[in-house]
Amino acid sequence: MLELILAKISNWAIPVLFCVFLLLGWARRLPVYETFIQGAAEGFQIAVRIIPYLVAMFVAIKVFRVSGAMDMLARLCAPVLGILGAPPEVLPLALMRPLSGSSALGIATELVKTYGPDSFIGRLASVMQGTTDTTFFVLTIYFGSVGIKKYRHALALGLIADLTGLLLSIFLCNLIFK
Repeated sequence: MLELILAKISNWAIPVLFCVFLLLGWARRLPVYETFIQGAAEGFQIAVRIIPYLVAMFVAIKVFRVSGAMDMLARLCAPVLGILGAPPEVLPLALMRPLSGSSALGIATELVKTYGPDSFIGRLASVMQGTTDTTFFVLTIYFGSVGIKKYRHALALGLIADLTGLLLSIFLCNLIFK
C-alpha cells in the first residue's frame, strides 16, 4: 500500500510543482512564458560554455584509466583500505568517484554484476555511490562555466567530504553487513 502511495506521489510531484510555479508567477503578475524562454536561452548558453570543460575532463579521465595509472594507484592504496575493512575490488570505484559519476557508476555496476547486489562488495559499492560526490566534475563544470578561477579551498573541502563519505561507508557497511 505504501509503495502504491509513493508511486502516485512520484508520478504527480513534478506536474504539481510545475502548476504551483505557474500559479505563483501568474499571481505575482510575472510574464511566466517569457521568463521561461529567457531562462531556457540562458541555460543553452551555459551548456555551450561548459562543453570545452567537459571535453577536457573526459579526455583526462580516459587517459588516467587507459594508461594504467588508476590501477597502479589502486594497488598502492589497497593495503590501507584493507586495514579499514574495504575489499580491494572497490578501490577503482573509490578513486573514480570524485572524478566522474558516469565512470564510477559503470564500475559500481560491474561490481554489482560480478559479486551480486546482496554481497558485501555490492552493498559497499552502492553505499559509496550515495555518500560521495564527483568533486572534480563539479569544480570543472560548474566553477569553470561561471569563470571561478580560485577554487583550491572548494577542492580541499570537496575531497575531505569525499574521504569522509568513503570512510563512513566502509565503517557503516562493516557494521551493518558483516
